[in-house]
Amino acid sequence: MMAASLALTIGLNPHTAEAAVDVNASASILVDADSGKILFADNIDDQLPIASMTKMMSEYLILEAIDQGTINWDDEVSISDPVRALSLKIDLSNVPLRQDYTYTVEELYQSMAIYSANASTIALAEHVAGSETDFVQMMNDKAGELGLESYSFVNSSGLNNSDLAGNHPEGTEADAENELTAKSVAQLAYHLINDHPEVLETASIPELEFQAGEEEVIQMQNWNWMIPGVNAQHEYDGADGLKTGFTSGAGNSFTGTASRDDMRLITVVMGAVTRDDRFDETAKLFDYGFDNFHEVELLPEGYKPDGEDVIPVTGGKENEVSISTSEALSVVVKNDEEELYSPEVTLSEELLNEDGEFVAPLEEGQEVGEVQLAYNGEEDVQYLYDNRSNSTPLVADQAVEKASWFTMSMRGIGSFFSGIWTSVSDTVTGWF
Repeated sequence: MMAASLALTIGLNPHTAEAAVDVNASASILVDADSGKILFADNIDDQLPIASMTKMMSEYLILEAIDQGTINWDDEVSISDPVRALSLKIDLSNVPLRQDYTYTVEELYQSMAIYSANASTIALAEHVAGSETDFVQMMNDKAGELGLESYSFVNSSGLNNSDLAGNHPEGTEADAENELTAKSVAQLAYHLINDHPEVLETASIPELEFQAGEEEVIQMQNWNWMIPGVNAQHEYDGADGLKTGFTSGAGNSFTGTASRDDMRLITVVMGAVTRDDRFDETAKLFDYGFDNFHEVELLPEGYKPDGEDVIPVTGGKENEVSISTSEALSVVVKNDEEELYSPEVTLSEELLNEDGEFVAPLEEGQEVGEVQLAYNGEEDVQYLYDNRSNSTPLVADQAVEKASWFTMSMRGIGSFFSGIWTSVSDTVTGWF
């Protein structure tokens, strides 16, 4: 890509950043769910146990399998002997599962997403991949595909392998636990919400019945106390997900998400002291995000870069083409910092010759580059992914057809005689 910086600047007024929120946890992060822009970060690169937040990856793979048609919501799921035994451990988060009763993918998924049912998660893993061992391989493969920076998945549920009574996935240690960094957990949540937004439909259910047997009904209350209808002390306006977690190694952890005024935030809190703390610290992050940031449209659809809105074209019926943005660009900015962003144009190198001209032909609406909003403030702006930024595509406003051989010849002849005339004119002028 060849950068061409615009002369236009939307102002440079330094803004003193307010003190960041103080989060009492081992690690924490706050992210804009649309762009992946990091709004707050503390100790986000240390790999730590994540407990049942693991189930976000299991949810991703299950929802992906549904989309791809490899499994269906009404599929009946077999309950293996180890799954049956695990489901009866009342000291772990579970719904009891029978081998003489029928459960669907949807029912087990609901128990996993709402009640964090561990045995249900393993049953679904076996249904998707044939075995939990193969499912764990899928989890690690998907983590790499999604670009998670640091991860180690050893089982599908988030339990410590020692809780699985020797039935942990092959190739993993008997006391191993799933570990990610806070940044990687946020990356996973970012993909889950954006690739499979339907996850929030289930994650936001406050309470649901699970039919464990003919006459056995389990009342499942959501472990996420921030969604409406679960816990009045921790209920948070706009909260609708996502996943809690606890083991002795991980402490109390929580990946949250909430939406207000068309701005959705993602939070991760790892290693809080108590269950209440993980929600209290999350509320601090949400408050900081919603109080100090807002989404604003800085460039409208059809914006023409000042001084760079017309680009020369070679080999075409026309000698130039106008360009503009194909869609508006809205970004999340800190309050009173709108004027610290300036547009910069980048043209697609593969469409340019050595002289920086487009080479015909070009189609109307063809993407020819992008406009990126550069931040000119004092704070370090980062994203979950380096290749994500505040940018919008630039397109050609008109088609430029390739000129015929005759047209190019005439242009060449015209240029030749024009050059002779200019030379003669300069000579004559020199006589006088």
